[in-house]
Amino acid sequence: MVTFKATHIVRPAEPTQNEAMYLNACDQIKDRTHTPTIYFYKHSPVLDSGEDVIQRLQHSLSKALVLFYPLAGRLSWAEEGGSRVVLHCNGKGVPIFEAESDSTVEDFGDFTPTPSIQALIPSVDYTTPIDEIPLVIVQLTRFRCGGVSIGLGISHVMADGPSALHFVDEWAKIARVAEPVVPPFLDRKVLESDKPLDVTFDPSVLRPPPTLIGLEDNMEQRKKPITVSFLNLGKVQIEKLRNKANLDFDKENGRGYSRFEAVAAHIWRCTSKARGHVSEQQTSLHFVADFRNKLKPALPRNYFGNALIRVEATDKSGSLLSNSIGTASRKIREAVENVTEDKVRGYLDYLKGLPDVGRFRSLDNSGRPKGDFYGNPNLAIISWTALPLYGADFGWGKEIHMGPGSMGFDGKTFIIPSHDGDGSFNIAIWLQEEHMGSFKKCFYDDI
Repeated sequence: MVTFKATHIVRPAEPTQNEAMYLNACDQIKDRTHTPTIYFYKHSPVLDSGEDVIQRLQHSLSKALVLFYPLAGRLSWAEEGGSRVVLHCNGKGVPIFEAESDSTVEDFGDFTPTPSIQALIPSVDYTTPIDEIPLVIVQLTRFRCGGVSIGLGISHVMADGPSALHFVDEWAKIARVAEPVVPPFLDRKVLESDKPLDVTFDPSVLRPPPTLIGLEDNMEQRKKPITVSFLNLGKVQIEKLRNKANLDFDKENGRGYSRFEAVAAHIWRCTSKARGHVSEQQTSLHFVADFRNKLKPALPRNYFGNALIRVEATDKSGSLLSNSIGTASRKIREAVENVTEDKVRGYLDYLKGLPDVGRFRSLDNSGRPKGDFYGNPNLAIISWTALPLYGADFGWGKEIHMGPGSMGFDGKTFIIPSHDGDGSFNIAIWLQEEHMGSFKKCFYDDI
Protein backbone atom coordinates (compact mmCIF):
# COMPACT_ATOMS: atom_id res chain seq x y z
CA MET A 1 0.00 0.00 0.00
CA VAL A 2 1.26 3.47 -0.90
CA THR A 3 0.62 6.38 1.47
CA PHE A 4 1.11 9.94 0.28
CA LYS A 5 2.89 12.22 2.73
CA ALA A 6 3.34 15.56 0.97
CA THR A 7 3.33 17.40 -2.36
CA HIS A 8 6.13 19.82 -3.28
CA ILE A 9 5.90 22.23 -6.22
CA VAL A 10 9.34 22.82 -7.71
CA ARG A 11 9.96 25.89 -9.84
CA PRO A 12 13.11 26.97 -11.70
CA ALA A 13 15.86 28.13 -9.33
CA GLU A 14 16.43 31.28 -11.40
CA PRO A 15 14.22 33.53 -13.54
CA THR A 16 13.63 31.97 -16.96
CA GLN A 17 12.10 33.06 -20.25
CA ASN A 18 8.40 33.87 -19.89
CA GLU A 19 7.18 33.19 -23.40
CA ALA A 20 4.96 31.18 -25.68
CA MET A 21 7.28 28.60 -27.26
CA TYR A 22 6.72 27.27 -30.76
CA LEU A 23 5.63 23.65 -31.06
CA ASN A 24 6.20 22.05 -34.45
CA ALA A 25 3.97 19.60 -36.32
CA CYS A 26 5.72 16.60 -34.80
CA ASP A 27 4.89 17.88 -31.29
CA GLN A 28 1.31 18.83 -32.14
CA ILE A 29 0.16 15.30 -33.00
CA LYS A 30 1.50 13.78 -29.79
CA ASP A 31 -0.72 12.63 -26.97
CA ARG A 32 -1.00 15.10 -24.13
CA THR A 33 -0.69 12.15 -21.78
CA HIS A 34 2.54 11.44 -19.88
CA THR A 35 5.06 8.71 -20.63
CA PRO A 36 5.31 6.68 -17.38
CA THR A 37 8.68 5.30 -16.29
CA ILE A 38 9.96 3.91 -13.00
CA TYR A 39 13.42 3.83 -11.41
CA PHE A 40 14.14 1.52 -8.44
CA TYR A 41 17.07 2.03 -6.06
CA LYS A 42 18.21 -0.37 -3.37
CA HIS A 43 19.04 0.76 0.14
CA SER A 44 22.34 2.62 0.41
CA PRO A 45 24.23 4.42 3.20
CA VAL A 46 23.46 7.77 1.56
CA LEU A 47 19.75 7.14 2.01
CA ASP A 48 20.47 6.56 5.73
CA SER A 49 22.89 9.47 6.15
CA GLY A 50 20.31 11.89 7.49
CA GLU A 51 20.30 14.00 4.33
CA ASP A 52 16.78 14.75 3.25
CA VAL A 53 16.36 12.88 -0.02
CA ILE A 54 13.34 14.92 -1.03
CA GLN A 55 15.28 18.14 -0.53
CA ARG A 56 18.06 16.85 -2.78
CA LEU A 57 15.53 16.05 -5.50
CA GLN A 58 13.81 19.42 -5.11
CA HIS A 59 17.04 21.42 -5.14
CA SER A 60 18.50 19.61 -8.16
CA LEU A 61 15.21 19.67 -10.07
CA SER A 62 14.90 23.42 -9.56
CA LYS A 63 18.34 23.83 -11.15
CA ALA A 64 17.54 21.42 -13.97
CA LEU A 65 14.39 23.42 -14.74
CA VAL A 66 16.52 26.49 -15.43
CA LEU A 67 18.01 24.59 -18.38
CA PHE A 68 14.83 22.73 -19.31
CA TYR A 69 12.51 25.61 -18.47
CA PRO A 70 9.76 24.65 -20.95
CA LEU A 71 9.05 21.62 -18.73
CA ALA A 72 8.00 23.98 -15.92
CA GLY A 73 5.32 25.51 -18.15
CA ARG A 74 1.80 24.57 -19.15
CA LEU A 75 -0.15 23.89 -22.34
CA SER A 76 -3.33 25.58 -23.50
CA TRP A 77 -5.59 25.10 -26.49
CA ALA A 78 -4.58 27.26 -29.45
CA GLU A 79 -7.00 29.98 -30.53
CA GLU A 80 -6.71 28.72 -34.10
CA GLY A 81 -8.44 25.48 -33.06
CA GLY A 82 -7.73 22.23 -34.87
CA SER A 83 -6.92 20.53 -31.53
CA ARG A 84 -3.54 22.29 -31.55
CA VAL A 85 -1.86 23.40 -28.35
CA VAL A 86 0.30 26.32 -27.23
CA LEU A 87 3.23 25.95 -24.82
CA HIS A 88 3.42 28.68 -22.19
CA CYS A 89 6.82 28.86 -20.49
CA ASN A 90 5.41 30.40 -17.31
CA GLY A 91 7.41 28.66 -14.61
CA LYS A 92 4.40 27.16 -12.83
CA GLY A 93 6.58 24.25 -11.85
CA VAL A 94 6.71 20.50 -11.41
CA PRO A 95 5.07 18.58 -8.54
CA ILE A 96 7.02 16.00 -6.56
CA PHE A 97 4.74 13.69 -4.61
CA GLU A 98 6.35 12.22 -1.50
CA ALA A 99 5.07 8.77 -0.56
CA GLU A 100 5.80 5.70 1.57
CA SER A 101 5.09 2.04 0.93
CA ASP A 102 4.90 -0.92 3.30
CA SER A 103 6.44 -3.06 0.53
CA THR A 104 10.11 -3.78 -0.08
CA VAL A 105 11.92 -3.41 -3.39
CA GLU A 106 12.22 -7.20 -3.51
CA ASP A 107 8.43 -7.52 -3.40
CA PHE A 108 8.28 -6.29 -7.00
CA GLY A 109 10.13 -9.38 -8.24
CA ASP A 110 11.17 -8.99 -11.88
CA PHE A 111 9.48 -5.54 -12.06
CA THR A 112 6.73 -6.63 -14.43
CA PRO A 113 4.81 -3.38 -15.12
CA THR A 114 1.63 -4.30 -13.22
CA PRO A 115 -0.77 -1.92 -11.41
CA SER A 116 1.44 -2.23 -8.30
CA ILE A 117 4.21 -0.55 -10.31
CA GLN A 118 1.79 2.07 -11.61
CA ALA A 119 0.93 3.03 -8.02
CA LEU A 120 4.51 4.34 -7.75
CA ILE A 121 4.03 6.75 -10.68
CA PRO A 122 1.79 9.83 -10.34
CA SER A 123 -1.58 9.55 -12.02
CA VAL A 124 -3.22 12.38 -13.94
CA ASP A 125 -6.88 13.21 -14.42
CA TYR A 126 -6.92 14.32 -18.05
CA THR A 127 -10.42 15.76 -17.73
CA THR A 128 -8.75 18.54 -15.72
CA PRO A 129 -8.39 21.78 -17.74
CA ILE A 130 -5.28 21.41 -19.88
CA ASP A 131 -3.64 24.56 -18.52
CA GLU A 132 -3.69 23.09 -15.01
CA ILE A 133 -1.86 19.87 -15.88
CA PRO A 134 1.91 19.85 -15.20
CA LEU A 135 4.14 18.72 -18.04
CA VAL A 136 6.34 16.66 -15.70
CA ILE A 137 5.17 14.74 -12.64
CA VAL A 138 7.44 13.00 -10.11
CA GLN A 139 6.84 10.62 -7.22
CA LEU A 140 9.44 9.61 -4.63
CA THR A 141 8.40 6.47 -2.74
CA ARG A 142 10.31 5.14 0.26
CA PHE A 143 10.10 1.39 0.94
CA ARG A 144 10.22 -0.53 4.20
CA CYS A 145 13.61 -1.99 3.23
CA GLY A 146 15.21 1.46 2.95
CA GLY A 147 15.20 1.54 -0.85
CA VAL A 148 13.36 4.13 -2.93
CA SER A 149 11.73 4.52 -6.32
CA ILE A 150 11.32 7.52 -8.55
CA GLY A 151 8.20 7.40 -10.69
CA LEU A 152 8.23 9.85 -13.56
CA GLY A 153 5.79 11.10 -16.16
CA ILE A 154 6.78 13.47 -18.99
CA SER A 155 4.25 14.88 -21.46
CA HIS A 156 4.45 13.28 -24.90
CA VAL A 157 4.01 16.74 -26.40
CA MET A 158 7.24 17.88 -24.76
CA ALA A 159 9.70 15.06 -25.31
CA ASP A 160 10.30 11.75 -27.06
CA GLY A 161 12.45 9.03 -25.51
CA PRO A 162 15.91 10.48 -26.25
CA SER A 163 14.85 13.93 -25.01
CA ALA A 164 13.20 12.60 -21.86
CA LEU A 165 16.30 10.57 -20.99
CA HIS A 166 18.50 13.61 -21.63
CA PHE A 167 16.47 15.54 -19.06
CA VAL A 168 16.70 12.75 -16.46
CA ASP A 169 20.43 12.36 -17.03
CA GLU A 170 21.13 16.07 -16.56
CA TRP A 171 18.88 16.26 -13.49
CA ALA A 172 20.75 13.30 -11.95
CA LYS A 173 24.13 14.88 -12.75
CA ILE A 174 23.08 18.10 -11.02
CA ALA A 175 21.87 16.10 -8.00
CA ARG A 176 25.23 14.37 -7.55
CA VAL A 177 27.21 17.49 -8.50
CA ALA A 178 28.73 15.89 -11.59
CA GLU A 179 30.11 17.58 -14.70
CA PRO A 180 29.68 18.46 -17.44
CA VAL A 181 26.04 19.39 -17.73
CA VAL A 182 24.81 19.38 -21.35
CA PRO A 183 22.04 21.95 -21.92
CA PRO A 184 19.18 21.12 -24.29
CA PHE A 185 18.73 22.63 -27.74
CA LEU A 186 15.28 24.16 -27.36
CA ASP A 187 14.50 25.76 -30.75
CA ARG A 188 11.84 23.51 -32.26
CA LYS A 189 11.68 25.61 -35.41
CA VAL A 190 14.85 23.87 -36.55
CA LEU A 191 12.57 21.19 -38.02
CA GLU A 192 11.01 23.74 -40.37
CA SER A 193 12.40 24.07 -43.87
CA ASP A 194 11.69 26.16 -46.96
CA LYS A 195 13.46 23.57 -49.09
CA PRO A 196 11.20 22.40 -51.97
CA LEU A 197 9.95 18.85 -51.51
CA ASP A 198 11.05 16.29 -54.08
CA VAL A 199 8.31 13.83 -53.15
CA THR A 200 4.69 13.99 -52.11
CA PHE A 201 3.94 12.38 -48.76
CA ASP A 202 1.62 9.38 -48.95
CA PRO A 203 -0.83 9.80 -46.05
CA SER A 204 -1.98 6.17 -46.31
CA VAL A 205 0.67 5.28 -43.70
CA LEU A 206 -1.39 7.32 -41.22
CA ARG A 207 -4.61 5.44 -41.92
CA PRO A 208 -6.34 3.67 -38.99
CA PRO A 209 -5.05 0.13 -38.36
CA PRO A 210 -6.96 -2.87 -39.76
CA THR A 211 -9.87 -4.41 -37.86
CA LEU A 212 -10.72 -8.09 -37.52
CA ILE A 213 -12.45 -9.61 -40.52
CA GLY A 214 -16.18 -9.70 -39.94
CA LEU A 215 -16.24 -6.76 -37.51
CA GLU A 216 -17.26 -3.26 -38.51
CA ASP A 217 -15.16 -1.63 -35.78
CA ASN A 218 -12.82 -2.49 -32.89
CA MET A 219 -15.15 -1.70 -29.98
CA GLU A 220 -15.60 -5.36 -29.03
CA GLN A 221 -11.81 -5.90 -28.99
CA ARG A 222 -11.23 -2.76 -26.91
CA LYS A 223 -13.45 -4.12 -24.12
CA LYS A 224 -11.66 -7.44 -23.69
CA PRO A 225 -9.52 -7.82 -20.52
CA ILE A 226 -5.77 -7.65 -21.03
CA THR A 227 -2.79 -8.88 -19.07
CA VAL A 228 0.94 -8.17 -19.15
CA SER A 229 4.00 -10.42 -19.29
CA PHE A 230 7.67 -9.51 -18.82
CA LEU A 231 9.71 -12.03 -20.79
CA ASN A 232 13.46 -12.41 -21.15
CA LEU A 233 15.26 -13.31 -24.36
CA GLY A 234 18.85 -14.34 -23.73
CA LYS A 235 21.71 -13.33 -25.97
CA VAL A 236 21.96 -16.85 -27.42
CA GLN A 237 18.22 -16.91 -28.18
CA ILE A 238 18.42 -13.52 -29.90
CA GLU A 239 21.34 -14.65 -32.04
CA LYS A 240 19.44 -17.81 -32.96
CA LEU A 241 16.53 -15.65 -34.19
CA ARG A 242 18.94 -13.42 -36.13
CA ASN A 243 20.61 -16.41 -37.73
CA LYS A 244 17.23 -17.82 -38.80
CA ALA A 245 16.20 -14.46 -40.22
CA ASN A 246 19.48 -14.07 -42.09
CA LEU A 247 19.15 -17.45 -43.83
CA ASP A 248 17.04 -15.58 -46.40
CA PHE A 249 19.30 -12.56 -46.58
CA ASP A 250 21.56 -11.80 -49.53
CA LYS A 251 24.69 -10.87 -47.60
CA GLU A 252 26.37 -9.50 -50.72
CA ASN A 253 23.81 -6.71 -50.91
CA GLY A 254 24.00 -5.18 -47.46
CA ARG A 255 24.09 -5.82 -43.74
CA GLY A 256 22.22 -8.67 -42.11
CA TYR A 257 19.08 -8.16 -40.09
CA SER A 258 19.54 -6.46 -36.73
CA ARG A 259 18.64 -7.87 -33.33
CA PHE A 260 15.64 -5.54 -33.25
CA GLU A 261 14.41 -6.56 -36.70
CA ALA A 262 14.64 -10.26 -35.91
CA VAL A 263 13.05 -10.02 -32.45
CA ALA A 264 10.27 -7.69 -33.65
CA ALA A 265 9.51 -10.11 -36.51
CA HIS A 266 9.39 -13.01 -34.05
CA ILE A 267 6.98 -11.14 -31.73
CA TRP A 268 4.77 -10.16 -34.67
CA ARG A 269 4.54 -13.75 -35.92
CA CYS A 270 3.91 -15.18 -32.43
CA THR A 271 1.18 -12.62 -31.77
CA SER A 272 -0.67 -13.46 -34.97
CA LYS A 273 -0.34 -17.18 -34.25
CA ALA A 274 -1.61 -16.81 -30.67
CA ARG A 275 -4.60 -14.76 -31.79
CA GLY A 276 -5.67 -17.48 -34.22
CA HIS A 277 -6.22 -15.22 -37.20
CA VAL A 278 -7.70 -16.50 -40.44
CA SER A 279 -5.15 -16.51 -43.24
CA GLU A 280 -6.66 -13.49 -45.01
CA GLN A 281 -6.56 -11.30 -41.88
CA GLN A 282 -4.63 -8.08 -42.50
CA THR A 283 -2.24 -7.25 -39.66
CA SER A 284 -0.03 -4.22 -39.08
CA LEU A 285 3.10 -3.80 -36.98
CA HIS A 286 3.50 -0.18 -35.91
CA PHE A 287 6.63 1.40 -34.47
CA VAL A 288 8.45 4.71 -34.65
CA ALA A 289 11.76 5.71 -36.20
CA ASP A 290 14.05 8.45 -34.89
CA PHE A 291 14.79 10.87 -37.73
CA ARG A 292 17.39 13.04 -35.99
CA ASN A 293 20.11 11.77 -38.29
CA LYS A 294 17.91 11.49 -41.39
CA LEU A 295 17.80 15.26 -41.89
CA LYS A 296 20.56 17.25 -43.60
CA PRO A 297 22.05 18.76 -41.61
CA ALA A 298 21.24 16.36 -38.80
CA LEU A 299 19.46 17.73 -35.76
CA PRO A 300 21.73 18.74 -32.86
CA ARG A 301 22.48 15.76 -30.60
CA ASN A 302 20.91 17.63 -27.68
CA TYR A 303 17.75 18.56 -29.61
CA PHE A 304 14.89 18.61 -27.11
CA GLY A 305 11.45 17.74 -28.41
CA ASN A 306 9.96 15.08 -30.68
CA ALA A 307 11.80 13.68 -33.68
CA LEU A 308 9.97 10.43 -34.36
CA ILE A 309 7.97 9.32 -37.38
CA ARG A 310 5.36 6.58 -37.38
CA VAL A 311 6.37 3.49 -39.37
CA GLU A 312 4.22 0.55 -40.44
CA ALA A 313 4.89 -2.95 -41.73
CA THR A 314 1.88 -4.90 -43.02
CA ASP A 315 1.05 -8.42 -44.12
CA LYS A 316 -1.74 -10.98 -44.07
CA SER A 317 -1.52 -13.36 -41.13
CA GLY A 318 -1.45 -16.42 -43.37
CA SER A 319 1.50 -15.05 -45.33
CA LEU A 320 3.24 -13.84 -42.16
CA LEU A 321 3.14 -17.33 -40.64
CA SER A 322 3.69 -19.45 -43.74
CA ASN A 323 6.76 -17.50 -44.78
CA SER A 324 9.97 -17.32 -42.77
CA ILE A 325 11.02 -14.96 -40.00
CA GLY A 326 13.41 -13.52 -42.58
CA THR A 327 10.46 -12.43 -44.74
CA ALA A 328 8.89 -10.63 -41.76
CA SER A 329 12.26 -9.07 -40.91
CA ARG A 330 12.55 -7.80 -44.48
CA LYS A 331 9.16 -6.06 -44.21
CA ILE A 332 10.36 -4.29 -41.06
CA ARG A 333 13.68 -3.37 -42.74
CA GLU A 334 11.86 -1.94 -45.76
CA ALA A 335 9.62 0.19 -43.54
CA VAL A 336 12.65 1.62 -41.74
CA GLU A 337 14.59 2.26 -44.95
CA ASN A 338 11.61 4.17 -46.30
CA VAL A 339 12.33 6.89 -43.72
CA THR A 340 14.36 9.36 -45.78
CA GLU A 341 14.84 13.11 -45.44
CA ASP A 342 12.26 13.73 -48.17
CA LYS A 343 9.75 11.44 -46.49
CA VAL A 344 10.29 13.15 -43.13
CA ARG A 345 9.96 16.63 -44.67
CA GLY A 346 6.83 15.54 -46.51
CA TYR A 347 5.40 14.04 -43.32
CA LEU A 348 5.97 17.24 -41.33
CA ASP A 349 4.56 19.37 -44.14
CA TYR A 350 1.47 17.16 -44.38
CA LEU A 351 0.85 17.32 -40.61
CA LYS A 352 1.30 21.07 -40.58
CA GLY A 353 -1.40 21.45 -43.21
CA LEU A 354 -4.01 19.29 -41.48
CA PRO A 355 -7.08 21.23 -40.35
CA ASP A 356 -7.26 19.14 -37.15
CA VAL A 357 -4.54 17.01 -35.52
CA GLY A 358 -6.75 15.45 -32.86
CA ARG A 359 -7.25 12.17 -34.72
CA PHE A 360 -3.76 11.01 -33.78
CA ARG A 361 -4.32 11.33 -30.02
CA SER A 362 -5.70 8.69 -27.65
CA LEU A 363 -7.80 11.26 -25.74
CA ASP A 364 -10.31 13.75 -27.06
CA ASN A 365 -10.01 17.42 -26.08
CA SER A 366 -12.05 16.79 -22.93
CA GLY A 367 -9.73 14.01 -21.76
CA ARG A 368 -11.93 11.06 -22.72
CA PRO A 369 -10.42 7.96 -24.38
CA LYS A 370 -10.70 7.63 -28.17
CA GLY A 371 -8.36 7.29 -31.12
CA ASP A 372 -6.88 4.48 -33.16
CA PHE A 373 -6.73 0.94 -31.76
CA TYR A 374 -3.44 -0.90 -32.20
CA GLY A 375 -4.62 -4.13 -30.58
CA ASN A 376 -5.91 -7.32 -32.22
CA PRO A 377 -5.13 -7.85 -35.09
CA ASN A 378 -2.26 -5.37 -34.80
CA LEU A 379 0.83 -4.72 -32.74
CA ALA A 380 2.68 -1.58 -31.56
CA ILE A 381 6.33 -2.10 -30.66
CA ILE A 382 8.41 0.48 -28.81
CA SER A 383 12.11 -0.26 -29.01
CA TRP A 384 14.40 1.07 -26.28
CA THR A 385 17.36 -0.92 -27.61
CA ALA A 386 19.28 2.16 -28.81
CA LEU A 387 18.52 4.43 -25.86
CA PRO A 388 20.86 5.27 -22.94
CA LEU A 389 18.39 3.97 -20.37
CA TYR A 390 20.58 3.33 -17.37
CA GLY A 391 22.81 5.19 -14.95
CA ALA A 392 20.42 7.73 -13.36
CA ASP A 393 22.44 8.24 -10.16
CA PHE A 394 21.00 11.02 -7.99
CA GLY A 395 23.69 10.55 -5.37
CA TRP A 396 22.71 7.24 -3.78
CA GLY A 397 23.89 4.91 -6.52
CA LYS A 398 22.58 3.81 -9.91
CA GLU A 399 19.15 2.31 -10.32
CA ILE A 400 18.74 -1.46 -10.13
CA HIS A 401 15.82 -1.27 -12.55
CA MET A 402 14.39 1.21 -15.03
CA GLY A 403 11.33 0.36 -17.06
CA PRO A 404 7.88 1.37 -18.30
CA GLY A 405 4.84 1.90 -16.14
CA SER A 406 1.67 -0.15 -16.45
CA MET A 407 0.06 1.91 -19.20
CA GLY A 408 -0.42 -0.76 -21.82
CA PHE A 409 -3.12 -1.77 -24.26
CA ASP A 410 -3.65 -4.95 -26.24
CA GLY A 411 -0.66 -5.32 -28.54
CA LYS A 412 1.59 -2.74 -26.90
CA THR A 413 5.13 -4.06 -26.59
CA PHE A 414 8.46 -2.78 -25.28
CA ILE A 415 11.82 -4.25 -26.28
CA ILE A 416 14.23 -3.29 -23.50
CA PRO A 417 17.94 -4.11 -23.28
CA SER A 418 18.91 -5.88 -20.07
CA HIS A 419 20.11 -3.72 -17.20
CA ASP A 420 22.97 -6.19 -16.69
CA GLY A 421 24.48 -5.47 -20.10
CA ASP A 422 24.56 -9.20 -20.89
CA GLY A 423 23.13 -8.80 -24.39
CA SER A 424 19.67 -10.04 -23.47
CA PHE A 425 16.33 -8.28 -24.03
CA ASN A 426 13.36 -7.95 -21.73
CA ILE A 427 10.02 -7.92 -23.54
CA ALA A 428 7.06 -6.23 -21.85
CA ILE A 429 3.89 -7.11 -23.76
CA TRP A 430 0.20 -6.54 -23.14
CA LEU A 431 -2.26 -8.94 -24.79
CA GLN A 432 -5.84 -10.05 -24.29
CA GLU A 433 -5.95 -12.58 -21.48
CA GLU A 434 -7.23 -15.33 -23.78
CA HIS A 435 -4.16 -15.02 -26.02
CA MET A 436 -1.28 -14.61 -23.55
CA GLY A 437 -0.76 -18.30 -22.76
CA SER A 438 -0.49 -19.26 -26.43
CA PHE A 439 1.80 -16.31 -27.10
CA LYS A 440 4.27 -17.24 -24.36
CA LYS A 441 4.42 -20.83 -25.59
CA CYS A 442 5.08 -19.72 -29.16
CA PHE A 443 7.52 -17.05 -28.00
CA TYR A 444 9.94 -19.66 -26.61
CA ASP A 445 9.03 -22.81 -28.56
CA ASP A 446 9.41 -21.17 -31.99
CA ILE A 447 12.87 -19.67 -31.45
